[in-house]
Amino acid sequence: MITVKILDETAPLEAVILGTAESMGGVPKLEKTYDPKSKEHILAGTFPKEADLIDEMEAVAQVLKKHNVEVYRPNSIPNLNQIFARDIAFVIDDKLVIPCVTPERKLESDGIDHIAEQVENVLLPDEHERMEGGDIMPWRDHIFVGYSKETDFDKYTVSRTNEAAVAYLKKTFPNFTVKAFELNKSDDDPRENALHLDCCFQPVGKDKAVIYPAGFKNSEDAEFLINLFGRENVFEITKEEMYEMNSNFFSISPTVVISDSSFTRLNEQFRKWGLTVEEVKYRETAKMEGLLRCSTMPLRRRYE
Repeated sequence: MITVKILDETAPLEAVILGTAESMGGVPKLEKTYDPKSKEHILAGTFPKEADLIDEMEAVAQVLKKHNVEVYRPNSIPNLNQIFARDIAFVIDDKLVIPCVTPERKLESDGIDHIAEQVENVLLPDEHERMEGGDIMPWRDHIFVGYSKETDFDKYTVSRTNEAAVAYLKKTFPNFTVKAFELNKSDDDPRENALHLDCCFQPVGKDKAVIYPAGFKNSEDAEFLINLFGRENVFEITKEEMYEMNSNFFSISPTVVISDSSFTRLNEQFRKWGLTVEEVKYRETAKMEGLLRCSTMPLRRRYE
């Protein structure tokens, strides 16, 4: 059996699912693409090559193993993009949640069946409770959730988490305070689109956070988070840094973070905060509007 336990984003990591780029099926057709950044690179002829993505992910696997993290991988399904393991499952407390994602992504969930079968507590929200793990962020006594109200959820392909999912989380995890934030969405402009909550916000260390306030539909939501962490503990990124996925790093512990080597300003701030930064090159993966948090799904962190 696999023991799962996640209460936050930064406690020492013991086990994780890292996605796979093997047999991802080449360049997708434009009409089969569901985020504006992928569309941008398809049209520009710069969509990432499978071999480059495999290399980038292997570098992350090596960093995780260096820090004694147990790394699980999905079973590769031919001609399917399985890089973003975060979206198809997430752990809160001692429960593995496998949400009902968009029909186009259902096969991705099949790739982790061999892992889910080894977990005792598996929850399966119904087809109306739509959510993806990039929008779900446990932080101690809170669960932060990025979502869209019904009008936006029906309007935008890039809206992945709905109001019914927020209600499900409140009902299922009554010991947590579920705090939900509407995100700005655009099917056409990646600089105006917060695909998931982790595309515009993420805690780091013991009491710090990175945020792009304009990713939130309501400015008071960004202010809530800034005030919760304390303005002096929050690093604000620019629109261009959000587009480049600066808030999508991944914490191995409160003192170690994996970050893209191109994030010069962010990595400098991490080091000022006393963090060890494990830099990797993840520029090709970023072309699909996902990065390090998106491609990792923590199963277990250590709590004393």
